Amino acid sequence: QVQLTESGGGLVQAGGSLRLSCVASGRTFSNYAMGWFRQAPGKEREFVSAISRSSGTTSYANSVKGRFTISRDNAKNTVYLQMNSLKPEDTAVYYCAARWGVVLTPPREYDNWGQGTQVTVSS
Repeated sequence: QVQLTESGGGLVQAGGSLRLSCVASGRTFSNYAMGWFRQAPGKEREFVSAISRSSGTTSYANSVKGRFTISRDNAKNTVYLQMNSLKPEDTAVYYCAARWGVVLTPPREYDNWGQGTQVTVSS
């Protein structure tokens, strides 16, 4: 098991930027592919972005491609999500997740989750 703690959420105006961080502890961070997901009120949890163990592979949802950038620092046990050009429809609770092995996008493939951080984008 790996424990995950997100931070960096908040309230921002449309067009603004936020950087989310997720710190991992408990197991060897570099053995895990990492993902970011989000869940808006009344909606299912959805994939946002993911990154492979060595950062060689990244994946993005079409809705955030070109605006969000995922990265990781294995020396700091941390994965980041840089969010630019934010839109009101990006408002959600953002979750960090980890899975042993390769990058996959469905939430059900991840078995380690953080508690989430709220992102609110005002119009």
